[in-house]
Amino acid sequence: MRIFWTLFWSFLLSLMLVYVISSMTGSPFVFMQGVILAVVFSLVIIIVGEAGVPNEPSESHH
Repeated sequence: MRIFWTLFWSFLLSLMLVYVISSMTGSPFVFMQGVILAVVFSLVIIIVGEAGVPNEPSESHH
């Protein structure tokens, strides 16, 4: 379920980002740019979430 919501929110936010930037620059909105950006965002977030953050609590060194 965590991966689904990651894909869902990265899809929505990247499409919004592509729409706003294309509107500001006056260029046409390209749907595939948002999809590619969503896939890249999702992969980075999933990799950082799975590999970068340990599940076990760290030991106290006091």
